[in-house]
Amino acid sequence: MLLGFISLLLVVFQGVIQEICVPESWQRHMTPCKRGDESSPSVTKRYAAAFFSGVGGGGRRLLSGGSEEGSDHCKRKGKVPLLSLEAIHSLHIFIFALAVTHVVLSVLTMLFGVAKVRQWKPWEDAIQKDVKESDPNKITHLHQSEFIRDRFHGVEDVSMIMGWLHSFFKQFYGSVSKSDYSAMRLGFIQTHCKGNPKFDFHRYMLRALEADFKKVVGISWYLWIFVVIFLLLNVNGWHAYFWISFVPLVILLVVGAKLEHIISQLAHEIAEKHSAIEGDVAVKPSDDHFWFHRPRIVLFLIHFILFQNAFEIAFFFWILTTFTFDSCIMGQVGYVIPRLVMSVITQFLCSYSTLPLYAVVAQMGSSFKEVIFEEHVKASIVGWRQNAKKRKARRVMSTEESRSEAIESAGESLRNVLSQARSDSLMEEGEADRIEEVAQRARAHVLQVL
Repeated sequence: MLLGFISLLLVVFQGVIQEICVPESWQRHMTPCKRGDESSPSVTKRYAAAFFSGVGGGGRRLLSGGSEEGSDHCKRKGKVPLLSLEAIHSLHIFIFALAVTHVVLSVLTMLFGVAKVRQWKPWEDAIQKDVKESDPNKITHLHQSEFIRDRFHGVEDVSMIMGWLHSFFKQFYGSVSKSDYSAMRLGFIQTHCKGNPKFDFHRYMLRALEADFKKVVGISWYLWIFVVIFLLLNVNGWHAYFWISFVPLVILLVVGAKLEHIISQLAHEIAEKHSAIEGDVAVKPSDDHFWFHRPRIVLFLIHFILFQNAFEIAFFFWILTTFTFDSCIMGQVGYVIPRLVMSVITQFLCSYSTLPLYAVVAQMGSSFKEVIFEEHVKASIVGWRQNAKKRKARRVMSTEESRSEAIESAGESLRNVLSQARSDSLMEEGEADRIEEVAQRARAHVLQVL
């Protein structure tokens, strides 16, 4: 929907965009190609036709209207249009290619990530089987626990540094072990589902991941701001896209290390407070372990990583199909190949390690997600809440109506009594005391009703 809206805005405001004028020197310097580059004449001419048609008025009619009016408007000022008509058309194509690439890569990442998470299903089945046979009075010594041995490295500052290094490298091999899964599962159940020790944590985790995928596959407005910035940075000699290709990988490695470190922190909390516990080892979920106490920040970073990676790949194929591989816009081979390699590594690492790691660690926050309820249960709860609101509204309206009717009835009775009393007073002046007594009874009646 946002994609269509942006394309519509480009069509509607293409005339306004063409009337935005910039000095000719800007377009000569702020472009990925030297305008006088003769290394690939045909490509350079196509690029010039697309992005400098405002200068010579040679742009083709690719959308409704022409580029002559915007070109003449800027010529009179001694400047050139910011974007030609053909450049706007090329931007339409790139936006579509970016959206398709982002959706496809997000789906592939989700499929591989879910496949990895499904490998943990035997752990869930084995744990649920052990629940029936476990001894409720069992005492676990923490130094014998595999989870504590793997994750606890002491309490000294040097050990904290070693813990971060261990967390960084841990994401590349066996990011989540069975002991990790068991401790986090039991901690979640004891915090949110204490009365249901056989809660299917694995199924809940998959449903939560699917709900998060609906947000990741979308393209928010702030991501389009990054697109504009990235396009402006494609300047000859800067090699900006080469350096930008490192950003998703670096962020991904930091996110993976942080998620692994959260598991280590959960283990430290137990080991520092206890030497032995009753029952199996269970962690204590808390938002305090996440950046700024907000687990959603991790999801935002994964969203940005996937989008930035999609931008790299979409831009490569867009230039490849539009201007060929040898074009000056594509850049030097020594910079292009590493960018593609970085994108592939980022995509693989996110699917194989980071996303499955996020799926389980994201449940270690202070609250649970609404997918914990089955669809029919959730629908019943929503229906019950709506019906309760309606009943409350009806009760309030009924009470107000009853009160209003009572006041009207009492007022009418009082008017009748006073009217009758006045009539009687005119006929029998000696019964004034009786009239006063009747009026008092009427007032008392009104007060009882109210």
